[in-house]
Amino acid sequence: MSLLRAFSDFFFPRYCCMCERRLAVAEEEFCSKCLRTLNRIEYEGGEVHGVIERLFWGRIPIVRATSMFQYEGEQTRRILHNIKYFDRPEAAVVLARVFALEQAGTDFFDGIDMIIPLPLAKQKRRKRGYNQCDYIARGLSLQTGIPVVDDVAIRAVNNPTQTHLDHEQRKENVKGIFQLVNPGKIADRHVLIVDDVITTGSTLLSFAEEIAKAPGVSISVFSLAFAGQMVKAALP
Repeated sequence: MSLLRAFSDFFFPRYCCMCERRLAVAEEEFCSKCLRTLNRIEYEGGEVHGVIERLFWGRIPIVRATSMFQYEGEQTRRILHNIKYFDRPEAAVVLARVFALEQAGTDFFDGIDMIIPLPLAKQKRRKRGYNQCDYIARGLSLQTGIPVVDDVAIRAVNNPTQTHLDHEQRKENVKGIFQLVNPGKIADRHVLIVDDVITTGSTLLSFAEEIAKAPGVSISVFSLAFAGQMVKAALP
């Protein structure tokens, strides 16, 4: 396989999704240096509750929440844009698998019954050709064995982009855009919702609130990136 990859790379070179350096035969989507230097967000679990988890307190039955790395600077922006807009979704699989492998000694995946990717509007999916969140979910599932379920809720409204909206406008922009269609599938289950990046958390929270309508459901959250400052806090 390595000889075949080397032959293929000679004619069709592959490049790192972060620094755009040419990849070695054994490297997948990212060079080893970029994977090492990516600014990880440390998940500690237990009684330590960071700012990501606190975004959901009092709104949904949250169990735990974290992201893999901090969204900062041109290189992390390039990762997410390559995954989302430039046909590099396999990079999301690689990152999700790395995250899951790194969490092997923590409680992050304890008790989770299924993984639910954040749905993409049909129009955007047709235009893009894929939902990047499906690839994140796939990577987590490949490493953990937890099944992916994508028929629980739908994105019923193709809302305008959030990019240039402030916090309050973002909250209004995502109201009622999701619809729970199969509540029985997640009733009394612990589900993990996944997204590519959390900025204010408004879109993810809107989806999670719809998921929370299922009786007895508990929710954890994961995203590849978090665009905010990390702050540790104990429960009040």
